[in-house]
Amino acid sequence: MAPSPATPKVSPLVIARTVFWSFLGIRKRQDHVADLVKLTPVQVIIGGFVGAMLFIATLLTIVYFVTR
Repeated sequence: MAPSPATPKVSPLVIARTVFWSFLGIRKRQDHVADLVKLTPVQVIIGGFVGAMLFIATLLTIVYFVTR
């Protein structure tokens, strides 16, 4: 059985940038293809979860200060 090629190590900043642009829905096709090669599904899921939690926390903070 041949060893699988090692996936390159991706920084958290690259994952955050990818998730941010995906939330906005603005992506270049070449960036999307490059991310498919670099990122694993687990990295994208965790990044999306963290991004969603930050978004919710930001909205709750804004609502708290507006209604205070």
